[in-house]
Amino acid sequence: MSTNTVVDRVYNFSAGPAVLPVPVLEEAQRDLLSLPGCGASILEISHRSKQFIAIMDDAESRLRDLLAIPQNYKVLFLQGGSRLQFSMVPMNLMRGTGKPAEYVVAGSWGNYAIQEAKREGETRVLWDGRESNYDRLPDLNKLDYGDSAYVHLTSNETIQGIQFSSDPDRDASVFISDMSSDFMHRPVDVRRYGMIYACAQKNAGPAGVTVVIIRDDLLDRSDDSLPGYLNYKSHYEAGSMYNTPPTFGIYMVGLVAKWLQEEVGGLANMYQRNRDKAKLLYDVLDASPDFYQGHAQVSDRSLMNVTFRLPSDELTKEFIEEAAKHQLDSLGGHRSVGGIRASIYNAMPIEGVEALRDLMIDFRNRHAH
Repeated sequence: MSTNTVVDRVYNFSAGPAVLPVPVLEEAQRDLLSLPGCGASILEISHRSKQFIAIMDDAESRLRDLLAIPQNYKVLFLQGGSRLQFSMVPMNLMRGTGKPAEYVVAGSWGNYAIQEAKREGETRVLWDGRESNYDRLPDLNKLDYGDSAYVHLTSNETIQGIQFSSDPDRDASVFISDMSSDFMHRPVDVRRYGMIYACAQKNAGPAGVTVVIIRDDLLDRSDDSLPGYLNYKSHYEAGSMYNTPPTFGIYMVGLVAKWLQEEVGGLANMYQRNRDKAKLLYDVLDASPDFYQGHAQVSDRSLMNVTFRLPSDELTKEFIEEAAKHQLDSLGGHRSVGGIRASIYNAMPIEGVEALRDLMIDFRNRHAH
């Protein structure tokens, strides 16, 4: 591998598709022309081949190890991203129960999710942060829960930069969590959820594959009248091969999981790394309240997406232009929040965050009045 490939890489702060670990990319590069023992590229081998089945089994095994997934939970590799899950969840888990679905709407993605659920049945908003422009989260223990088919959460809102820092603690409800943007960023008690889903392209792999972790009793809710692809039971019974699975994406998820196990040392270590990285940026925000204004309330700040504004649009533009000259890429905030969004997922090296911190301090010192 040419060393220039790594040297020329920018620090990619994109919200997704997002940064991947360099060792993962290097291993994929080695396998791209010919997977060892196959004589063909990982992009070419049959999903029915023993080589690919071994790859998918290994990916599942590594996810189970990292997340301590209990045996009564099934792991599915699907397609369609969160958008498809916004529909599949109510289709499979609400339809036929005679109960409404409850949603915690903490930001843009929670909003998208409930809009799709409304097409399938009755929904109830447990909490909505619209009035404060989604800059905070509720205390899950203090919500007015009803008798529902499930309770849907978005664990991390990428646009607003807010994140639940712990798992729900309520046995009377079935919690479904969209963990697309913070999957495997910390240890999770899977037993606190009926189902977890995550599109891979933010923290676990490339775009094109979605991981679903579902408790096996919930599979019985999937009605046979559902279209085959939209039925969780169809995918489980076919071993995630109801249709041709996203083979390269699954392979990459397996490599990311391997990196987390063997190079990072597990999710507890990853969680500490993520806290250390986020603190570098939040310390600058806290020290510069008249120049950098964070969007999220301090108690609900995301470790994955740091969102903040500068005093003017002109300074924001100038900051982004200067960042690009320092190889700091994709820092523009979402149009609904504005300002800057630094996505510092698992694979973002601390050196990239340190470089951004240094620019923030230097830029503030030159422009603050």
